[in-house]
Amino acid sequence: MDGGSRGADRHGRRLRHLALVLLVAPLLLLTGAGSASAHAALKGTDPADGGVLKTAPEAVTLTFTESVGLLDNSIRVFDPENRRVHTGKQEHADGRSDTARVTLPDLKQGTYIVAWRVVSADSHPVSGALTFSVGKRSATTAALPDDEVQDAASTALYNTARYIAYGGLALLLGATAFAMVTGVAAPRGLVVGGWWMLLAATLALLLLRGPYERGSGPAAAFDLTVLRETATSRPGLALLVRVALLAVAAPVAARAGVLRAPADGRGTAGSGRLRFAIVSLLSLALALTWAVAEHASAGIQVPLAMTSTVLHLLAMAVWLGGLTALVTVVQRTPGELPAPAVARFSRLAFAAVAVLAATGAYQSWRGLGSLDALTSTPYGRLLVAKLAGVALLLTAAACSRRFTARLAVPAAEVPAAPPERVPETVGAASGNADAAHVRDADAAHVRDAARVQDASHAGGVQGVRDAVDVRTDTDTDPRDPPAGPAPGDGARAPHLQALRRSVLAEISLGLVVLALTTLLTGTQPGRAAEEAAASTAAAEPPLGSATVIPFDVGTPGGHGKVQIELTPGRVGENGVQALIFGPDGGIATVPELRLTFTLEGRDVGPLDARLTNRGGYWATDTLNLPLPGRWTMRATVRTSDIDQVTVSKTVRIG
Repeated sequence: MDGGSRGADRHGRRLRHLALVLLVAPLLLLTGAGSASAHAALKGTDPADGGVLKTAPEAVTLTFTESVGLLDNSIRVFDPENRRVHTGKQEHADGRSDTARVTLPDLKQGTYIVAWRVVSADSHPVSGALTFSVGKRSATTAALPDDEVQDAASTALYNTARYIAYGGLALLLGATAFAMVTGVAAPRGLVVGGWWMLLAATLALLLLRGPYERGSGPAAAFDLTVLRETATSRPGLALLVRVALLAVAAPVAARAGVLRAPADGRGTAGSGRLRFAIVSLLSLALALTWAVAEHASAGIQVPLAMTSTVLHLLAMAVWLGGLTALVTVVQRTPGELPAPAVARFSRLAFAAVAVLAATGAYQSWRGLGSLDALTSTPYGRLLVAKLAGVALLLTAAACSRRFTARLAVPAAEVPAAPPERVPETVGAASGNADAAHVRDADAAHVRDAARVQDASHAGGVQGVRDAVDVRTDTDTDPRDPPAGPAPGDGARAPHLQALRRSVLAEISLGLVVLALTTLLTGTQPGRAAEEAAASTAAAEPPLGSATVIPFDVGTPGGHGKVQIELTPGRVGENGVQALIFGPDGGIATVPELRLTFTLEGRDVGPLDARLTNRGGYWATDTLNLPLPGRWTMRATVRTSDIDQVTVSKTVRIG
């Protein structure tokens, strides 16, 4: 083995090692990521979270910001002794897909916990819990579950499978597009490998879908009941359709070597158009299996969002998969990469980048909602990281395009070495004849260069071959030197190496951006997070008010302050809690505390709150304030049998 072969082998090993690192690094990023937030968010509940009801409710109803799917145990109710309440059938309230409801039996007095878990319309699970009380609040042994109950192993495996699915789609479609557009055979391993990657990842997603939705361990993936429910859900159906499409695409992937443009270009136009149509339809259908089950399928402007998502996925696949095919061809057979083929792929990559930029800008606007969400939501912060990666990716793409433009210059335009000088010993007649022949040959070379240049612009690879054929048939001369390396081959080598390095940088950055995109698809968009926060704020009752009133009965140590909390501080029934603080700032006890409310100008009051001593503080749950306005709150504090004082302050009742 010579030195050049050994150097090529070493370079190939370095490329394989680099590819392994670039594949594993984004997987580690996905594995270390926290649990995903879903698109849907709880908008309101009936009964209200934390509410105290005079009579037992007949049902629990949850309202969300978008459509949700119900699992087998989407709503669970626990009594004060942490026993599961036997509820009725769970369903969508009044047929509305953005609600979930379950009927209740006759509940006894006490505090109850409701744990819920549903699947958002964009295929991600969301869960939470709330409490309500019948009659009055009570102690409970039931534990309030975490709002984001996820199994770390199932979530990590599911995210990893999604990332591999994106990579398989890029290899399958990108390498195929490279072959069909450039006329250069795509490496068979890329197309077939991409097909197998996508198939394996899709089957893994189908198995892991149930555990991911339910927050259970990976072992539940083989539960037949869970698999049956997954297969009938919208995300499960999309995955099954993807498997069927891959089965149809298998013959195309198996014959990856014939996808390139035919060498003669004759008699195959019809079959080429048919093959292009089949590949295009299969590509669109595969991209749709993502769009119908993720963020594009929920929220605003769904038809436009799904169209944008399909175009974004296809452009990503053409760019990253095509770049992988290009660097593989350049590495294996750099001399067989015609300049027109490089130019055609450069135009294709530029179009893919333009589509990515346009669709990415729209999806960012749709997902964010406002600029504040860039820093205030996890989605916005991930989007900032992705945009930074895209900026670096575009810089690397600009470098690749520059080197591609240099490679696209036909070899005939590269200055050749000057002709060998004729020895002076040659006779005059012979010298004149040779000189005339040289002039004729130079003129022929000029004509050849013009033919090659015109052919490269007009007919691509076949045009170059035709032009060379014309030169061979009409302008041969027995005195021409033997054929050797084409002029300019040495000048192309540095450009090929530079192109290889810049394309590798593009691929590495593209894999990181792809990992960030995978995380974004599992994160609640900023627009949805802001809508959920606004809905929750509108649905929740006011938090009430806390008022501190100083008092002094005029005796040594007879001063302090009374702190009064009024909840919720609006018309209707309110709760009151009052604490007395002594001169040293600590909680003090007094014989009596009386509290009244008067609405001056409306001749309402004084209304006695009827506070009772509850062992260290004074309280009531039955204060009824019938009208809104500014009420005068008067507190009478008695510190001994003969010492008392009345102080007052104004509070606003909504």
